[in-house]
Amino acid sequence: MTEDRPTTGGARRKTGRHKPAREYLRDAVGSLLGKRPVREGTRTATEELFFDLVFVFAFVQLGTLIISDYTPQGVLRGLLVLALLWWSWGAFAWLTNNLQASFGVMRFGLFVVTGITFVMALSTLVAFVDRPGGVYGPLVFPTCYFLLRSLHLALYAYAVSAKNLARHILVPAVPMVASTALLVCAALVPHRVFADQRQVALAVTLLWLVAVFVDYLGSFTLPVWEIGIFSARHWCERYGLILIVAIGENIISIGTSSADVSISWQLLFAVMLAMTVTGALLWTYFDVVALVGEQALERADPKTRFALARDAYSYLHLPMVAGILLPALGIRELVRNVGRTEGHPDDPLSAIGLFGLYGGIVLFLLANIAYQLRIARTIRTIVWTRVAAVLVLVALVPVARRISATGALGLLAAISFVLIVVEVVVADGQRRALREAGLAARMEI
Repeated sequence: MTEDRPTTGGARRKTGRHKPAREYLRDAVGSLLGKRPVREGTRTATEELFFDLVFVFAFVQLGTLIISDYTPQGVLRGLLVLALLWWSWGAFAWLTNNLQASFGVMRFGLFVVTGITFVMALSTLVAFVDRPGGVYGPLVFPTCYFLLRSLHLALYAYAVSAKNLARHILVPAVPMVASTALLVCAALVPHRVFADQRQVALAVTLLWLVAVFVDYLGSFTLPVWEIGIFSARHWCERYGLILIVAIGENIISIGTSSADVSISWQLLFAVMLAMTVTGALLWTYFDVVALVGEQALERADPKTRFALARDAYSYLHLPMVAGILLPALGIRELVRNVGRTEGHPDDPLSAIGLFGLYGGIVLFLLANIAYQLRIARTIRTIVWTRVAAVLVLVALVPVARRISATGALGLLAAISFVLIVVEVVVADGQRRALREAGLAARMEI
């Protein structure tokens, strides 16, 4: 027996050295085509973070798009682009909550999707009006959008069982194809039908509006994405991260808008006020609401969990993101006023700037209130503080319209700070209990 052991071991080592090529190929294909399902407690993968980084650039591009057409139509166009970018991001948030993004086909697919998304973000500045030279810009965005959504459906087909393909793939493809067709029409048709550029611009905007409406309404009424939420923690983490990306864009706007102006005490004061408002947005979402939302999803049955994820996250987080991005309009205008070497640095904000600053925060708070009411009964008792903040901000708009831009931002920062203090002091008992329960639930996973 003693003499046989070296021989056996040698044979084992020899077998390992001369493993047939077909076995190596089989292992490689198995690794590529394998599936690793998401379980409760799964964390966000590095590949998903890489995908999210593209949206930092995309959100910056949105701000540049609106600044280039600083009119109500320009703001609407920026929001329409945001809606389609958001729908693309949300599609893959659902998908990666079913299969892990760091394994097999999903990993490779998400890298391809990230590249296409970057090109789509790059094309946002020419999505409505082409620039001389190069490819025709208005067709690039719908082409990328169609490729993204098609890749999502292909990866979705890979994720679900064959018996569900018609329900989950073919039916949801209908609104996607319809919306893409409308975007292509917007790029090609109005310029050939109308001679007046104002009519062309209006027709393009209306076609984009209908395209967004068709895609969103179709996705709500048809059995789209009914794949389930397999990890509440992963799901909530993904949406929390995209909100942080939006907040990061706000900070970038504060910094870049002051890059070419002189540093003054007035500018430094305005920057600190802007950072106060931005920090308040972060606090308002993550202090209690995000934790309780995750708890609500964890405790819900599969059908309720799907409905909560669709309504409270896929739909209601979009106006929250828009509400975070819009204040950058007022902040950029304010910094330009403060940094002037000639003229009146204390000019009031324009209607667009005031809408961005106050309207954005009001939109964020209203969406946050709707999210709270939809996601959990336990946090309804602290909704009144945010309702009161909305009413105060709306009442202060006429005042903010007449005072300097710095004064308008100061009022907004004061209301934001008071909102946080009131919630900490007045609702401290319930707030502390909700935070402790939410943190304890996370520790158990």
